[in-house]
Amino acid sequence: MRKFTTAVLAVAASGALAFSLAACSSSSTSTASSPSASTSSTPTPVASIPNLTGVDTEVTVDPGFLAALKTLKLTPGVLGTATLSDAGVLAFPITGGNVKYYDPTQSYRPYVQGSIEHEGSGLSLTGGGIEVDLTNFTIDPGTSKLYGDVAANGASVAKQAYLFNLDGSTLKPLQTSGDTAILEGTTVYVSPDAAALLNKTYGTTAVTDKLEVGIAKITVNTK
Repeated sequence: MRKFTTAVLAVAASGALAFSLAACSSSSTSTASSPSASTSSTPTPVASIPNLTGVDTEVTVDPGFLAALKTLKLTPGVLGTATLSDAGVLAFPITGGNVKYYDPTQSYRPYVQGSIEHEGSGLSLTGGGIEVDLTNFTIDPGTSKLYGDVAANGASVAKQAYLFNLDGSTLKPLQTSGDTAILEGTTVYVSPDAAALLNKTYGTTAVTDKLEVGIAKITVNTK
């Protein structure tokens, strides 16, 4: 495990630090509806990738998130193949899944569908002699949720628990660059389930589902 340095945390406190976590989502107002509930026929997707082979998922973190962790005396770190750049960007490689992207100006919802897998990477939160590991993230853009495995001091707590809520109301239109497609702009929040788990584990009531993690960006190979 590689932990954030004091210098990096200082940058975060000044509001300049960014790191990534995960997200790609349809709008928060649309994901409650299934495709069959919102339209009588299935349109042709603007883009479809049946087998994802990369690249990664990132989140530009809200300064308040790291400030909250510091207040709780929790030290974040990266696990497995996750990386933290000198610029403060944390990346989780995409290892599998599939995505379909429909025209968001049409009525078909959710307009981003599929599953985006990040096996073998994750992040940790350490404090009070307890290390909580969140790994093997899976994004379900159709429900605007991110799931992951949870362990405490090496012991499994839950498999594919609901960890983060993905508010896609700020999602930008699909971008392409060479052989990659980019979805950027989803806001990531701590889920109610994760907030309850962290509060119980660390003996606090400070973590809520209003805690914003940051703004997400996902880049995938199209070939």
